[in-house]
Amino acid sequence: MENKYEDLKKELKDFENEKKKVKEIIGKIGGTHKSKTNIIINVVFLVCVVAVFILGAVLHKISMPLSLEIGVLLVSLKIAWMIHEQQKINHFQFWMLNSLEFRINNISKKMGNLEKILVSETKYK
Repeated sequence: MENKYEDLKKELKDFENEKKKVKEIIGKIGGTHKSKTNIIINVVFLVCVVAVFILGAVLHKISMPLSLEIGVLLVSLKIAWMIHEQQKINHFQFWMLNSLEFRINNISKKMGNLEKILVSETKYK
């Protein structure tokens, strides 16, 4: 009976360790996403928008309506890219939470079985 308690304690300790790891992972992806790729893409979009503004408003190399349309197009592309990135994060979080739910259900079933075993053993003693 002591062996079963030790096994249960070990399993609960393992679960707590996994829970901490998952919290760290979800915390990392749930916050602001500051990867090198993100920074590079942000800088490229910003440089393009500023260049179009300078070419249209300051240097008059392209017409103002065309520069506005290009600027709106670039901002729209940036928004679409941000939505895509957020969807990737949401998908990963859903996958993690789904797998956690599956593991919790497994552990719950095991705990129920252990409770039944303990109750049946204590009845016979």
